[in-house]
Amino acid sequence: MEEQVAGRCRGCFSLADVMYFSKKGCEAVAEDEVTQRFSSEELLSWNLLSRTNANLHHTSWKLAAVWVTGILFRYCLLLPFRICLSVFSILLLVLATTVVGQFPNGRVKGWLSNQVQMVCATLGTRCLSGLVHFHNRENKPQKGGICVANHTSPLDVLVLASDGCYSLVGQVHGGLMGLIQKSCMQTSQHVLFERSEMKDRHLVRKRIREHIADKAKLPILIFPEGTCINNTSVMMFKKGSFEVGGTIHPVAIKYDPRFGDAFWNSTKHSIMTYAFNVLTSWAIVCNVWYLPPMVKEEEEDAVHFADRVKAVIAARAGMSVLPWDGGLKRKKIKESFKEEQQKKYCQIVIENGSVGNGNVC
Repeated sequence: MEEQVAGRCRGCFSLADVMYFSKKGCEAVAEDEVTQRFSSEELLSWNLLSRTNANLHHTSWKLAAVWVTGILFRYCLLLPFRICLSVFSILLLVLATTVVGQFPNGRVKGWLSNQVQMVCATLGTRCLSGLVHFHNRENKPQKGGICVANHTSPLDVLVLASDGCYSLVGQVHGGLMGLIQKSCMQTSQHVLFERSEMKDRHLVRKRIREHIADKAKLPILIFPEGTCINNTSVMMFKKGSFEVGGTIHPVAIKYDPRFGDAFWNSTKHSIMTYAFNVLTSWAIVCNVWYLPPMVKEEEEDAVHFADRVKAVIAARAGMSVLPWDGGLKRKKIKESFKEEQQKKYCQIVIENGSVGNGNVC
């Protein structure tokens, strides 16, 4: 962009320069590469869900008939069955973890805990008519390691837990999520924080470092993006997960949006609305790739290591790589970002000779 502006008119001010920046500003407001990652992925063809395209079924009566049939099938048959199975899975998790939690610490308790979590996670995926394809299982995360993956929705945990057990890093929740967390804490070692503690990065790193130092504990599962992205790209990985040392086990998760949208837009939908949308979708289909373990190279800082892991995950899942912080989903752009762009444009104008020579074309 800078080369185009600089080459327009050497040594004088051109009105085209102003129009060019105005054009780029309008394009950024209309559709930039960041904010569109926080909305559902656009489909090439309609999947008969009204939330995907609310008007397409009006094009013909035949298509409308198929659409209505699909509604009756999803809401009258699939939805009641899925709700019943979901309630059964949650009750089974609460009751089984309560019983297993009474056992003394040891191999028996650890084995039973793993079996309970995997069975309940598998039932959870079945609630959504989930079809998960796991690839390269020889690279599955090992105990004492850190598993990092791209983040699309809370279903990521359910999908991965159906094929292996993990310790989770996250914030303490209330309500239904809090009930599930408390149940899991009775049998497994998870790293959970209050909202106030999450802001203390040193405390978080210390807790994670203590966890991975014990090679008998389950691998810890972290989503370094820190928020849900719509599964079309991988955004900036927070460096904290890559500063604690240890072996990193990258995992790439790619959902097929043709059968159902797994992305959770938490700024628009509550967890209950999201759950309803998922339960009334056709199915949740995804691929999971376990990638070879990675370690930080000598003289490589945490930022570059995080970028290297992010690039590997994005390449395997066929997603684009973006350097932007996913926190922009809820926060305003930092003033430092604005100042950086302003300085860049100012430098272009100065080098063009547009300032100080009084020339106007």
